[in-house]
Amino acid sequence: MTNPVHIIGGGLAGSEAAWQLASAGIPVVIHEMRGAPDGVGATEAHKTDGLAELVCSNSFRSDDPDNNAVGLIHQEMRALSSIIMAEADKARVPAGSALAVDRDQFSDGVTGRLANHPNVTIVRELVHGLPPADWGQTIVATGPLTAAPLAEAIRSLTGEDSLAFFDAIAPVIHFDSINLDVAWFQSRWDKGGQKDYLNCPMDKAQYEAFIDALLSAEKTSFKEWEANTPYFDGCMPIEVMATRGRDTPRFGPMKPVGLTNPATGRRAWAVVQLRQDNALGTLWNMVGFQTKMKHAEQVRVFRTIPGLENAQFARLGGLHRNTFINAPRLLDATLRLKAMPSLRFAGQITGCEGYVESAAVGLMAARFVIAERQGRSPVPPPPTTALGALLSHITGGAVADTFQPMNVNFGLFPPLAQTVKKDQRKPALVARARADLAEWMQAV
Repeated sequence: MTNPVHIIGGGLAGSEAAWQLASAGIPVVIHEMRGAPDGVGATEAHKTDGLAELVCSNSFRSDDPDNNAVGLIHQEMRALSSIIMAEADKARVPAGSALAVDRDQFSDGVTGRLANHPNVTIVRELVHGLPPADWGQTIVATGPLTAAPLAEAIRSLTGEDSLAFFDAIAPVIHFDSINLDVAWFQSRWDKGGQKDYLNCPMDKAQYEAFIDALLSAEKTSFKEWEANTPYFDGCMPIEVMATRGRDTPRFGPMKPVGLTNPATGRRAWAVVQLRQDNALGTLWNMVGFQTKMKHAEQVRVFRTIPGLENAQFARLGGLHRNTFINAPRLLDATLRLKAMPSLRFAGQITGCEGYVESAAVGLMAARFVIAERQGRSPVPPPPTTALGALLSHITGGAVADTFQPMNVNFGLFPPLAQTVKKDQRKPALVARARADLAEWMQAV
């Protein structure tokens, strides 16, 4: 019997890795701490024990493969039979040009397909340290909430301190509590469907009062050892954003450009956007409104937003610690831990950021294991592809001394060989990526 590959963690990266391996005929054991006996694996952020649970936004961000690096990595993953993309497509909810999902339907879909696969075994347990030698090839995909015993074991093995930042969760509101006499449906510049986003307008006085309320609200207090942990800019609490300048939110998630308030025929001073959070359309999340305010303060402050005066919250915002390793220093080009090559790392613990990026790294880690099991040398995807650009960044393209989490973006791609006009740069990068991915897929 073929020895199984062990995967620690059943999030997006672990689920994707398991699917790729199982589909290649390789047995897999997923070790997931959520659902373990006596609640030993519970976390501050997760609500269920489902695989691939989404704990922050329900959005996989842009699904435009022609103009956005995130959309391109979506396309590349679909070409490689990604379970995460397949289930996201099934659970899609309206979100303009973005891919947003019904989070419960999505997790249920991933969990069901893996649980029913003959090559997959799911074990509900907390892994208390480095895997035993008899496990052989192992993928560590424990994500941003790696359990302390395993994190300490990795730290002891590598001699590297884990880095950390805070990841904040946005509130979710019941649709029937939103005042539609004030809020209106519109996507920026009318991109996407007519009812993909709800907009709550503010005039200047309302905005200034809102910023005052954000700044004065009581916040979640940090433990002493957490006090100097930096935030990741892509998931920054709205009140932290406001401390960087009173107009910072108005040029970020509250920017009013591309929107016209039908009640006035003019652009508002600022807007709060909400996006559908489930397939039924009964829940909507506050876009870009991650927060570390205490729960009672969130209710008080957010109900000052026009249109949300009577808002009922299905989930209030929250905050959790996020850990990741110094991947450029610790991992080789195929995601193996240099200090213990039987271990590969995947997902957010590698220092990638975002749902899709996490799953993408899980996909690549699995394909490297498949190559080894088939007696081939693993070949990373070309850095000119979205997958390869992300991989290259976390395994050596980033500066180790200043390494921070990163989403996939065109800035990670190698420059074009030829001189290309600015407006043709993205199409040229995309065309090169597609050609190089096709060639790589044929070769491996």
